[in-house]
Amino acid sequence: MGGVLDEAARAALTEAVGADGEIRFDEPMSRHTTLRMGGPVDAWVMPRTYDALARVRAAMHARGVRTQGFGSGSNLLVRDGGIRGVAINLRHLARVERLPADAADPEGANVWVEAGAATGRVLAFATIEALGGVEFLGGVPGTVGGGLIMNAGTYLGEFKDVTTRVFSIDAEGRTIVRAAAECGFAYRTSTLPPGEIVTHARLRLVPRAREEIQEAVRALRDRRKAREPHAVANAGSIFKNPPDDYAGRLIEATGLKGRRVGAVEVSPVHANWLVNTGGATTRDFLQLMEICKAAVVERFGVELVPEVKIVGED
Repeated sequence: MGGVLDEAARAALTEAVGADGEIRFDEPMSRHTTLRMGGPVDAWVMPRTYDALARVRAAMHARGVRTQGFGSGSNLLVRDGGIRGVAINLRHLARVERLPADAADPEGANVWVEAGAATGRVLAFATIEALGGVEFLGGVPGTVGGGLIMNAGTYLGEFKDVTTRVFSIDAEGRTIVRAAAECGFAYRTSTLPPGEIVTHARLRLVPRAREEIQEAVRALRDRRKAREPHAVANAGSIFKNPPDDYAGRLIEATGLKGRRVGAVEVSPVHANWLVNTGGATTRDFLQLMEICKAAVVERFGVELVPEVKIVGED
């Protein structure tokens, strides 16, 4: 379902949002991805309440117009033709709170996190509260919603290790609640339906000395700083690591470090990072991805799978 956001649909969208959010029509997605690429979306909506989000989804569903959730765009590649329909960003729904103690689980602590909360904010909150379990967020950019959908993580852990319950709103505006076991968390993926928008989650953390948390995060960040490019537009790792190997090692072994298509480059620092050196197009980015995939298949017989999410039209 894509649908046309005609004048009637725009009016319905404006009414659904009301005073509980913001709308921008024909918004360039290059403003909302860390790669700084992508054509315009028909409408960019930032609701301030769950009710507004539900109203928007229900109103657009009734008119056959697609609505999709988007976070900080740190793992997103938008095609040059942009996105038809409505992009929903939850930056105004970004609370992080500690819930009352659970008598049935005295050794743990439940934390309520909204999907629009930055991963760094969640880590900072846990550090202040002396709660361990999300140290891996020191190496994960973006927001909670996207992190849950892709089960983001590092060698210190991932979202599946701490998540107990996930809440979302479906295309018709209904709230769905799932226990972690129903979310299908696996390496850099989940079975959370793409037609739903994650709104918040409950995490179970455990007491840990603040100094220990800080040391673990410092070591993770130092490790990443030494191995990853900086000061250039990127989306982090582009391909998932195949079993018992690393995508970066495979691409580097084919001699593609530094290879360019237009303004897109295989980073000389880390071969699994394709970066925008300035003014790149998504078409060029996708072409360089295909070059990397083909080279790895030819040399090693390994099919690389994208970790970055690709959306939109050519």
